[in-house]
Amino acid sequence: MQTECSAELFEFEPVEGRSVVAAFDGGAVTSDAGVLLLAKADRKLGLTGRLAACFRDDRSADQVEHRLEAMLRQRVFGIALGYEDVVDHDELRHDPAIGAAAGVLTARSARSAALAGKSTLNRLEHAPAGDPTRYHKIGHDGAAIERLFVDLFLDAHAAPPSRIVLDLDATDDPIHGHQEGRFFHGYYDCYCYLPLYVFCGRHLLVAKLRRAGIDASAGAVAEMARVVGQIRARWPEVEIVLRADSGFARDALMSWCEANRVDYVFGLARNSRLEKMIAGELAAAGEAALATGQAARRFKELRYRTRDSWSCERRVVAKAEHTREKENPRFVVTSLQDEPRALYEDLYCARGEMENRIKECQLDLFADRTSAKTMRANQLRLWLASMAYVLVEALRRLGLPGSRLANATCGTIRLKLLKIGALVRLSVRRVKLAMASGCPFQEEWRTAYRALAR
Repeated sequence: MQTECSAELFEFEPVEGRSVVAAFDGGAVTSDAGVLLLAKADRKLGLTGRLAACFRDDRSADQVEHRLEAMLRQRVFGIALGYEDVVDHDELRHDPAIGAAAGVLTARSARSAALAGKSTLNRLEHAPAGDPTRYHKIGHDGAAIERLFVDLFLDAHAAPPSRIVLDLDATDDPIHGHQEGRFFHGYYDCYCYLPLYVFCGRHLLVAKLRRAGIDASAGAVAEMARVVGQIRARWPEVEIVLRADSGFARDALMSWCEANRVDYVFGLARNSRLEKMIAGELAAAGEAALATGQAARRFKELRYRTRDSWSCERRVVAKAEHTREKENPRFVVTSLQDEPRALYEDLYCARGEMENRIKECQLDLFADRTSAKTMRANQLRLWLASMAYVLVEALRRLGLPGSRLANATCGTIRLKLLKIGALVRLSVRRVKLAMASGCPFQEEWRTAYRALAR
């Protein structure tokens, strides 16, 4: 009797005498089984529940098919899993693993899926600032979302630290259409936004979308006043230090710090006056470099004031460095009295780690996916991507200390712990995800689960 063949069976070259075939008949299968760890971290922080409280939902309750909190979970989890666009959710809305993580498995009506599709999520992101319209009935409170980032940072500490260092930086966010606020930035050689980020270590406190036609420090005083006020309301005795590059060495920000018990260490752009003040140290460093064949550096403390822009004289620490090829002087302006070498090498240079955090946000979690027409919608997209960062960072901080992934990037955590294939078995009493037995990071997965379950 001839073997009955299926038209859907795909045959490949045999291996070791065995035929190799494939078919789309595996049933309910997911490639994102690790989303359950994200759900565990989310519930531990209460992140999406608290985020939902920052929104206003004017939809008729009896006609709502997709709850606001479930939609936010779906969107934030999707970004963390690598799905940057709402259009991806036309397929993801049928994924039982993401549905289980979002808390929804059954569609409310026969004409819909358990989770929201691209159109519904698109209306969520494009909510207008004013009264609800026929198609946009969900709005958000931007100030409340900004406060939530700081609250999540504060809640991450069991006890107030004695000192915190807040890193500020501006970065380019290229845009490729005719979005509101587009501006051609000569330094970055493209049309872009210029968002402001504030981190404390790996904690994200501020992700503020701004037009690019401004100074890098624009709005920093207002943001710091808000953030520092919120921190000191909970931690009144904490010592706060602001750290940033020379784009933030502005008199307004430094004067605000001096008036509000906030210390600072900012890069300071080199100029002929500053270089003349360390000419002797540069010469000594050059002689040492010539004698040893290695880069040499000397440090010097200065008192300095610009001719026009600063309101007072301030402490400047200079690094007079000479490499084997050329002079490389660097300067920082600071309110701290630390020893010059330690202040520059140990404190100021550590700000470079913040750039890795921004890369995680933009490259791993699509914070630069600002392709909506309005700045309000793009700001919300930036916040949703930033919430995905906060969620993955919580998974890293709470679930992975001491493991191989303790210092892994968000992209590596996604690849190793979240993108796990699994067969999904649904029954009346439970949802079982049978994950791939060959997963090489099973122990880290178990470790993260146990830590988050405590």
